[in-house]
Amino acid sequence: MERILAGTKEVPVFEGKKAAYFTLGCKLNFAETSTIGRLLEQAGVRTARQGECADICVVNTCSVTEVADHKCRQAIHKLVKAHPGAFVVVTGCYAQLKPETVAAIEGVDLVLGAEQKGDILRYLEERLPSSSCERHAGSALHEYHTVPMKEVRTFMPSCSCGERTRYFLKVQDGCDYFCTYCTIPYARGRSRNGSIASLVAQARQAAAEGGREIVLTGVNTGDFGKTTGEHFLDLLKALDEVEGITRYRISSIEPNLLTDEILEFCAASRAFMPHFHIPLQSGSDEVLRLMHRRYTTGFFADKVRRVKELMPDAFIGVDVMVGMRGETPARFDEAYGFIRSLDVSQLHVFSYSERPGTAALRIEPAVAPEEKHRRSQLLLELSAQKWEAFYRRHIGQEAEVLLEKAKTGGVMHGFTPNYIRVEMSAEGQWDNHLVKVKLGDFNADGSALCAVPAGGE
Repeated sequence: MERILAGTKEVPVFEGKKAAYFTLGCKLNFAETSTIGRLLEQAGVRTARQGECADICVVNTCSVTEVADHKCRQAIHKLVKAHPGAFVVVTGCYAQLKPETVAAIEGVDLVLGAEQKGDILRYLEERLPSSSCERHAGSALHEYHTVPMKEVRTFMPSCSCGERTRYFLKVQDGCDYFCTYCTIPYARGRSRNGSIASLVAQARQAAAEGGREIVLTGVNTGDFGKTTGEHFLDLLKALDEVEGITRYRISSIEPNLLTDEILEFCAASRAFMPHFHIPLQSGSDEVLRLMHRRYTTGFFADKVRRVKELMPDAFIGVDVMVGMRGETPARFDEAYGFIRSLDVSQLHVFSYSERPGTAALRIEPAVAPEEKHRRSQLLLELSAQKWEAFYRRHIGQEAEVLLEKAKTGGVMHGFTPNYIRVEMSAEGQWDNHLVKVKLGDFNADGSALCAVPAGGE
């Protein structure tokens, strides 16, 4: 049964309470944290300002690698130290996979698994002390509440922008793929989704709140429809008709699920942008087989060519893993050559991390940490070359940019339809406005192209 945010049922009131939030990992986690924040705000909780001590701390964790686990523990310790006496709630993938470990961390009061994070208000109402004195007098709860992910069937809706201009709409959760290196199916459960009708309703609400751009998020976004018998393409068509939303982006989609029909629709649609993030993971067919990926390098190359045929200026981001067990020097060289040949815009490079319980642990040989680092650096250098070349091709062109106000100063940032980051001097009233600009050269730190309004000097 679906539940669209709050408002349809009575919620507890924590008037005067302050909360601090910390999110690690993917866009999906950030979207869910924003939704948790909105739920608490509706119950009377406001976000703690800089320097204020919060009454509630919420940490939304990631567990995609061992490094991610370490960062989660660091974040928890940091928040506990920064907000002494706060009631600390930890949720997310790390909390689901290792609840006992998280609950044992000094200062943690409550650990909520994937199935429970949507009921955070109920847990707080039952457990949150009414005063800091009561909190200090009592002992830490160290509770954890999780259920096996194979039993998870519910879909927690999420559509929120947090402090950003863009909204993030969660359309799908969980994964049925079980790649040999990955624990996400164990942390997120099986593939499930909201209905097209409910997601369109959330997009309309975002538009009513002034939203102009929505990013579609999920664990395996293109697998949308498993629980409702619907199709991802039909969702895209329905969202494209929502008035007020001028831009959509698909955060990530598996190459085998990015069909020609989806590409053709995006190329001709009113609002879907020429911007795709497509996981590759390896440019070696043998390593792809060891990973249990569902495509070959030839299939992936054909998909990139098809994107460029339909949308020549499209931005294509690619996930690449280095140091997977079984990635011999020859296989890495093969992968590097293949990736270099692709007409893509940027690489998201990360090192393989051994995760307990995964099938990859049975694969030989293992890759030494220093070799993983060397390979990662090579691919990061290649990514920088591709990114700069993509940006340089667009210098001097005109494009529409959705501007977002800067936290300080008079500089504003935004993105073109094909995801070129732009920096320009602009008035604050242009926040969340589409402005036609002329793209100039790189800014001082090389992170964006400078721009002026089209027709300006």
